[in-house]
Amino acid sequence: MVRTLVIALGGNALIKPGQKGTAEQQIANLEQVAEQVASLYNRGWRIVITHGNGPQVGRILLRQEKAKDYAPQLPLYVCVAESQGMIGYYIQEAFTNFLRRKGLRIPVVTVVTQVLVDPQDPAFRKPEKPIGPYYQTRKGLSRKWTLVNTIKGFRRVVASPRPKEIVEAREIKKISREAMVIACGGGGIPVIKKRGLVGVDAVIDKDYSAAKLGKVVGAHTLAILTDVDFVYLNYRKSNQKKLTHATLEQLKDYQSHGHFAPGSMGPKIQAAAQFLRSGGKRVVITHIDCLEKAMDGEWGTHIKR
Repeated sequence: MVRTLVIALGGNALIKPGQKGTAEQQIANLEQVAEQVASLYNRGWRIVITHGNGPQVGRILLRQEKAKDYAPQLPLYVCVAESQGMIGYYIQEAFTNFLRRKGLRIPVVTVVTQVLVDPQDPAFRKPEKPIGPYYQTRKGLSRKWTLVNTIKGFRRVVASPRPKEIVEAREIKKISREAMVIACGGGGIPVIKKRGLVGVDAVIDKDYSAAKLGKVVGAHTLAILTDVDFVYLNYRKSNQKKLTHATLEQLKDYQSHGHFAPGSMGPKIQAAAQFLRSGGKRVVITHIDCLEKAMDGEWGTHIKR
């Protein structure tokens, strides 16, 4: 019996510490993932991929700001679409080339995906989604931006409404039967219903969209790949403790006691709960380089109902 695995790649996970995040660097980093994905495919897993875009869309917006005197600025939702195409291409190139070197002729296809959101979502009144790089000072940053002060420095935040519906769901499901499909990149292009579909300025959290995507394709497992090996309690504190296994009830209790920050691990935990409650069997959260070990139960945090 073929089981489906949805892999959610964090935008930060595509750029290693100390890297600038060039196209060449991100494609090279993805080849390490491609090796693990090829192995899982050979073991009978059908693969569906989604990804974040926090650093990438932030840099696209920076280019918009810097070039505003020379070229028309694009709205945020179009920048999200641009990041979908760009990162989708990175994944396609890295995966297609690696798979062919291994003698596997598997199509890798990117679907530019729209995701319906509620125009009355409270997120539009309270931006919380971090995008782009960290800044050590506010000096020189646009006054139009909403900034938060983190342990790594100041970072821009934008509205992040919850996904309601994947517009291209039917097409994604069909393609996933014949190819490795990349969909809902950057959480999807946020759209509302207004005499048709209209884009809105926001960035949907990719983990929530990954949970929706998992339901669409009937996934058995959701693997959320990020830049940490495990989910931790008391993260970055002297009493930090890693979680290897947890139930939804345990995670709910931990979250009620202030664990799992809203802009980082919080959405991953909530997305895990959403995926499992909609029929999924397992969620794995781990480092991008440890996917195969995690799928074998040897690494990462494993969450079940």
